[in-house]
Parts: sequence; structure tokens; C-alpha cells
Amino acid sequence: SILIGTRNPLFFTFENIAGFLKSYSMIGIMSVGTLFVLILGGTDVSFTAIAQVVEYAVVVLVMKFGGNIFIAFLEAAIIGTALGLLNGLIIYRFKVPIIIVTIATFNIYFGMLYVITKGKLINNIPQIFKDFGNILLFPQTSAIGGTYGLSLMPLIWLAALILGWFILKKTMMGRSIFAVGGNEIAAERIGINTFATKLFVFGFVGFLAGIAGVVHVAIVQSVVPNIIVGKELEVIAAVVIGGASIFGGRGTIFGTFLGVLLFAMLNNGLTLLRISSYWYSVTIGAIIIIAIIASAYQRLQRAKANIKVQIQD
Repeated sequence: SILIGTRNPLFFTFENIAGFLKSYSMIGIMSVGTLFVLILGGTDVSFTAIAQVVEYAVVVLVMKFGGNIFIAFLEAAIIGTALGLLNGLIIYRFKVPIIIVTIATFNIYFGMLYVITKGKLINNIPQIFKDFGNILLFPQTSAIGGTYGLSLMPLIWLAALILGWFILKKTMMGRSIFAVGGNEIAAERIGINTFATKLFVFGFVGFLAGIAGVVHVAIVQSVVPNIIVGKELEVIAAVVIGGASIFGGRGTIFGTFLGVLLFAMLNNGLTLLRISSYWYSVTIGAIIIIAIIASAYQRLQRAKANIKVQIQD
């Protein structure tokens, strides 16, 4: 931030900060669900397809039957949770690795969306999404006469962060998620219901993906059937760089927030510094590799420490 800000003072302006917080709200919301899956001990790649399906389905439902923004969020939550629960059922029932199942359902969800919609774009979305996306807190007038301010989207991201923190830190379900991610067999032996835990995690991922889909519609104010798909690696990378272990059992909400914030500032900073956006993709790849190496190194050090303790005993 200091480096970018010294090169371009616009980086620290309220208008710029409010802008990149809004644009990364969808990524931030989905990152909370991804954190839960990583703590559980797996990697879900289907949440962007769920968000894409929900986004299209909710807009079509509102266009056909009407409703307000609260109904739209309710519909998104129901559809997203249902698709997430389907992932959880398959994973638990057939004992298949999470990434394999979610790769499959990613293709099914996304493929069916294209089969049904034939890739049709929706540019004229219902007014309720436009009105919701245009609500501003602390509105200001720019030098060129435009209006800017803090959107409601970062507040929804904040609500997702608070909800995720509460579940992980203050509930038995949160402790169960950490236990299953640390050692599933040991968790079962002490009486933790691994079926309910996995079902909850994937239902929660689908729920947040659905909410993120509506938030995305309000931000871009159009529906493109493939615009969210492809963001999953960015979300996973943000959560991993925020301290979540790819081996399960470890991760924090605050670390996840910082990981997403890092990527938001990086993307915004490259734009302000007029550096090619391709370097952003290179940076994401490099960060993933660094985070995986760091996580593997920490795991190796803990294993060595355990061996030393056993030898001393």
C-alpha cells in the first residue's frame, strides 16, 4: 500500500478505496465459504459455478414473478444452499475427495446453465438490482461532478465475515469443522457427527455463493453466463495466503479478510500504476506457489517437532 500510494496518491483517496472494496465484495463473500472447506481438509472449486447459476436463476425469477431485493436474496440463499448440500451428500456418501466431486459438479452446474440459457446475456436487469447497487453511504461529489461513496456490498462482505467468525469461534459446529479437518478419524472417535459437519460446510458454501451471485448482479448490473466462473483460483489463493492450511485444520477469518484485501489492493494498484493486468495473473500464480510451500514447510516442521517429543519420551 505504501509503495503504490507513493507512486500514485489517488490510491489512498476515499473514492478509490470505496471502489476496490465494492468490486472485491463478491470475492470476499465467497472466500469465507472457501475458508470453511479448507479448514475441513479439502478444496472446493464449484462455488463459482453455483454463484453463476444462482445469479442467472434469481434474475430470471424476478423478471418473471417480480419481487424485491430481500426476496431475491432469499431465492439466492435457497438455490445456493441446495446446490451446496448436493456436493456435501455426494462427498460423504461415496467418500470421494472433495476436489474431484466439485470439479464434476462445477462442470454439471455450469454446463447445464449454458444448455438451458444457450449463453444468452441479460443486459436489462430488473430495477431492484440497479437501485440496490446504487445505494451509497457517505456520498461525496467528485471533481468532475460524479457521485461516489461507500456501497452496501462491502457491508454484506463484512456481515459474511462476522457470521463466519461466529460459527468458527463460538459454536460447536465450528469446533467440529476444525476437528474433522485436523483428523477425521479421531473426530469420529470422540463423537463428532462428520456427516452433519460436512453437510453444513457445503451448504454454507452454497449459501454464500448464492449471496455473492446477487451482489455481483448489483455491482455489474448485467448477467453474463460465464463472468464469475474462473474466479475460483483467485478466491482460493486469497484464503491460502491469509493463513489457511491446504492440509486442513487451520485458518482464520481475519487472515482470509487480509488475503482478499491484498489481492484487491494489488489489482487496483497495478491499474493505477498502468502496469499490464497480465502481471496480476502471474502474481496470483506466484502467491499460490509461495503459500503452498510455506504451508508444507510448517507442516514438516511440526512433524519433526512431534518426532523429537516422542524420542525424548
